[in-house]
Amino acid sequence: MSEALRPMGRTRLYEQVIDRLRTYATESGLKSGDRLPPERELAQRLGISRASVKQGIVVLEVQGLVEVRHGGGTYLVGDSLDVAEPVEQLVERRRRLPDVLEAREAMETKLAELAAERRMDADLAAIREALDFMAQEIERGEHGVEGDRRFHAAVTAAARSTLLADFMRSIAEQITESRHESLRQRGRPSKSFAQHKVILEMIEAGNGRGAAAAMRRHVRTVAKVRLLDWDPESDEG
Repeated sequence: MSEALRPMGRTRLYEQVIDRLRTYATESGLKSGDRLPPERELAQRLGISRASVKQGIVVLEVQGLVEVRHGGGTYLVGDSLDVAEPVEQLVERRRRLPDVLEAREAMETKLAELAAERRMDADLAAIREALDFMAQEIERGEHGVEGDRRFHAAVTAAARSTLLADFMRSIAEQITESRHESLRQRGRPSKSFAQHKVILEMIEAGNGRGAAAAMRRHVRTVAKVRLLDWDPESDEG
């Protein structure tokens, strides 16, 4: 059968919402820090469900174009709503993220346990240094991405498990995606830092079970991201 007659796709409502909001922001001259109309008002003016509006807002939020303040509305992060990431790439990232987070929980929980049992003074110094670096990033208003990377790398090194370290390297790119996804959540950098401190305390104490439990709690927090609240196959949220 000719490819020219393959089934035609359709533009989902949330994609139309994004296009309308982008045009609205441009025509209204909205700038960084300006607020979009409330979801209820947008739904009424666009003639669609509030759930479909929410889907579009989630996509813009995940793309880093708007900030949603619970109970306080939705605000532009930059001076426009120009696409930062194609929706197709976002869909693919949404598809693989649960598997990445599942793998991280399985491997990093064990790595933390082994680190508590096998760490040496140099390992503890490296973990503390990573935490200090993350603290400095957060103080500068950054997300703490590099400090987070260094922390988990130092814990992996302290575990002295060649095979687990190889597995971690094999999904390093996907882990980086999940790290960025998590740390740009509102309030997440400081929460992540606090959880890192608990993990370090357990490793310092040589408490393998405690280190594993602390790491599991941490990775499950990492998994709480707005991207997973979005269903790209649904028009109704």
